[in-house]
Amino acid sequence: MRKLTYFVATTVDGFIGAPDGDADFMYAYVDQEFLGHLIAEYPETIAAAGRAHLGLADVAPKRFDAVIMGRGTYEPGLKAGMTSPYGHFREQYVVSRSLTEAPAGDVRLISGDIAAHVRELKARDGLGIWLCGGADLAAQLADEIDEYVVKTYPVVAGTGMPMSRTGFGVRELELTGCTAFGGGQVVTSYDVKR
Repeated sequence: MRKLTYFVATTVDGFIGAPDGDADFMYAYVDQEFLGHLIAEYPETIAAAGRAHLGLADVAPKRFDAVIMGRGTYEPGLKAGMTSPYGHFREQYVVSRSLTEAPAGDVRLISGDIAAHVRELKARDGLGIWLCGGADLAAQLADEIDEYVVKTYPVVAGTGMPMSRTGFGVRELELTGCTAFGGGQVVTSYDVKR
């Protein structure tokens, strides 16, 4: 069975973006060493435009071949003309209540019972499913997340968009990996205890 992995960047105090969701300030903390790690371990999580720039256009997915994102995560790329930000994935899904049709043929819209959709995706053959964001979608899928991979950047935001809007509820995790980088970034991975 495929796993749903919440692979997400966050500040030390747990915010994935500014109060309006903008996370561009975090790019300042992606140095060459850290980028090298992302390219080696998670090449498919780099958007199509970045992959072309980095010479990764033909690099096969390593961990994920499906991506699911909320409308808020999809929207900035869409406004910049990127209708298919992860076209190198076998499956791209955008969760939206307001979009009525997908702006690109290889992007599928889903709404309604999102958890049921994800359970169906998990039952299919393939690599893992990347939960790309954001906080509202992570809350809707809290019981479906199998793994967290958290890229923590050396910055404190004070306020902003949290990793999840789930509300209080204890979910036990098991640490499966931790890698620290010279620029202060830390990547921790956890399996959800069932």
